[in-house]
Amino acid sequence: METPVPLHPKLDNGVTRGSPAFGGGTLVCACADRAVRIRIAGGIAHNHACGCTKCWKPEGATFSIVAVTPHENVSVLENGDKLEVVDPTALIRRHRCKECGVHMYGPVEREHAFQGLDFIHPERFEESGWPEPTFAAFVSSIIEGGVDPSRMNSVRNHLRQLGLEPYDCLSPELMDIIATWTARRSGALKS
Repeated sequence: METPVPLHPKLDNGVTRGSPAFGGGTLVCACADRAVRIRIAGGIAHNHACGCTKCWKPEGATFSIVAVTPHENVSVLENGDKLEVVDPTALIRRHRCKECGVHMYGPVEREHAFQGLDFIHPERFEESGWPEPTFAAFVSSIIEGGVDPSRMNSVRNHLRQLGLEPYDCLSPELMDIIATWTARRSGALKS
């Protein structure tokens, strides 16, 4: 029997349900010395597994776990001097720790349906209870990261067994938000 593709350490043995009362906390990088600490002052939304090749993933993981929070909820608490922007031209301006490489937050600053939101990796919270992932996005992109295409049915089946519907883009709800923003901007949708 073929060994399953390792999805993510927080997914491979099942999805831990979060608490509806989760109201934020502190994200911490992986450095043992002078760790970067980011305060998230409020809840997070749209938590999902992401197969894109731009998101930070723990060692050996095929997917990241990523969610969003309003930009005003994000503040650097400690060691911000260790942060750098991964790609200043990208839509999501991912800020990572220069030493350990963990992406700490990624604001969307330019005009876009997600402008004003920051992407974060909730498994970096010190606190437990963060909302669990509810879908998987950009699943076919894991091929670009080196997963053999012949394994994709197995990966999608594993995601579904975990309760994470696999999409090769974002979830329908998020795609509708993007399409609505685009239609309003172009005038195709008046309200």
